Amino acid sequence: MSQSPTPLLLSYQPPWQWQQFHAHFALRALAGVECLQPHSYARSAHLDGQRGWFRVQALADQPALQLHYSQSLQPCLATLTARVRKMFDLDCQPQQISAHFATDEQLGPLVARNPGLRLPTAFEPFEQAVRAIVGQQVTVKAAVTITGRLVSRLGEALQFADAPEIQRLFPSPQAIANANLDGIGMPGKRVQTLQHFAAQVASGDLRLDLQDGYTAFVERLCALPGIGPWTAEYIALRAFGEVDAFPASDLGLLKAPVWGVAGIDAKQLKARAEAWRPWRAYAAAHLWHNYSEG
Repeated sequence: MSQSPTPLLLSYQPPWQWQQFHAHFALRALAGVECLQPHSYARSAHLDGQRGWFRVQALADQPALQLHYSQSLQPCLATLTARVRKMFDLDCQPQQISAHFATDEQLGPLVARNPGLRLPTAFEPFEQAVRAIVGQQVTVKAAVTITGRLVSRLGEALQFADAPEIQRLFPSPQAIANANLDGIGMPGKRVQTLQHFAAQVASGDLRLDLQDGYTAFVERLCALPGIGPWTAEYIALRAFGEVDAFPASDLGLLKAPVWGVAGIDAKQLKARAEAWRPWRAYAAAHLWHNYSEG
């Protein structure tokens, strides 16, 4: 059996909360693709034609994550490292975020209470976009169940002696675009939205990147049938860690206890969020945390 390469240390500027990421993945982890333990997270990866796995471990004695990875991913180590740093938001400057929100009546106290909150971001943008489309108008739990069915039907099987819990890749755009998705558990319209989106990505007509800027990306997504502002903003935030993305109609943001019993409506929240630019996604992270505590 080939030995795994020497682990890397990925440093960050504290504060940073492993508990936030653990809670995020605990709700969303896909069996076979991801594996969450009390102090570590592992998943499959398909990078530059290479298939493999990686695992990150939170370290108690220093501000760093330890990155273990399969020998197969050694040739694309730079890409892997950059993706993992983005996924766990390790390049965030928390003092800058705290200073930006310090005087805000609602956000200031939330940020002061949890200065280490970051933006958990997907490892793979296409996977996150699929999750967002599947998750339209259903609970996170229901979306994970349906996405899990996509994985078990369409995900390429893997076998790693040194990571037996990692058993599948997330399905490719081509696989989802061409599949028979009868009985998958989604309304027909949403299946059409998902398969049209996957076909656009598979053909190269839709680029999943922010090269032309975040606003242009959101507009590109909203031009597709069945994708509205919430889905597009959520994909920008969770797939790319876009720091100013803000899904203003998100229920968790509208019902956060900070707004009082009546909550706030999407139009009011969108106007309120103008003061939070260019860090609106961090405002969303704190409001979601406030909602989960409430």
